[in-house]
Amino acid sequence: MTIVGLGPHGERASPPARVSLLPQDIAAARAKKLRIAIVMHTLESDMAKQLVQGMVGTLGECGAIVIDVVDCNFSSRSQIAALERLSQESPDAIISLPIDNTNVTDAHLAISHAGTKLILIDNAPTGMLPGKDYVSLVSADNFGLGKIGAELLSTHLPPGATVGVVAYDADFFATNEREIAFNRWMEVNRSDVSVKTTRFSTIDSAGNEADQLMNDHPDIAGLFVVWDSPCIDVIRAVSKRNPSLPVTTVDLGQEVTENLAKGGPVVGIAGQRPFQLGEVVARTTITALLERPCPDWVALPGVMVDRSNVIECYQSIWRKPASRDILMGLDLLQSK
Repeated sequence: MTIVGLGPHGERASPPARVSLLPQDIAAARAKKLRIAIVMHTLESDMAKQLVQGMVGTLGECGAIVIDVVDCNFSSRSQIAALERLSQESPDAIISLPIDNTNVTDAHLAISHAGTKLILIDNAPTGMLPGKDYVSLVSADNFGLGKIGAELLSTHLPPGATVGVVAYDADFFATNEREIAFNRWMEVNRSDVSVKTTRFSTIDSAGNEADQLMNDHPDIAGLFVVWDSPCIDVIRAVSKRNPSLPVTTVDLGQEVTENLAKGGPVVGIAGQRPFQLGEVVARTTITALLERPCPDWVALPGVMVDRSNVIECYQSIWRKPASRDILMGLDLLQSK
């Protein structure tokens, strides 16, 4: 599986194997008794929970203590305050998922300029450079995720269709890439399709924005939502208007997976590998703290999920059996 996107500065992706740890590396890390803090955009999503689990488990195997895991609740102000507070505690490294590209830049710069190793997830604030202002960026191939979302939706669109993109109203590298990739794939592969875009500022406003988009464009034949948490709100709006309207999204969260398995509006999901991503973030952090060079951008490919492979993808990504709701929903759908 190849990486089709580029990093925030046009970097080619490095594979996760570039930050592998040998037994002697783990032993050396244990001897250092490292202290690491994690600053997350949110801890509410299924993706975020798995990401943290992957990080914390791998850091623990390396003897590193996680001194704090901060939930910024999508607030730039909260993230800035968290970074300022943590800088006073002098951890060896801070792992951060920056909430936007501009508002939190200075707070992140202050961390690395104070001598603390800074490892970024998904997003590099504007003006920050790898090797200078942060160690490395670790993310999914977000361009590839948007491409998968478009390809999955395309098979459900009639010729000359109009589709809607429910995008994030923030300058955020990961979701920007998904939106750009979706539009570009449609331009190249479905030039007959017209794309209309709306933007939500908060997760619980996504449904209203999608509803207004469908009011403005009654001919919309499908929707792409840039990640699963707002997609849940969009599904509620779609189900009231047109339960058969196809929807694709990113992240194999529990609720959208159940919707896919049961034959709801969700017809496909571009899955990330958040637990594995967390492991790679942790290995990158340990590699940096051992004073070894790290790639500028490490990326993991996405997974194309539809009803034909949802169970095995769920098991692979969630690392547990599919829930009864998913199994029963798929069985019921297949029996019809």
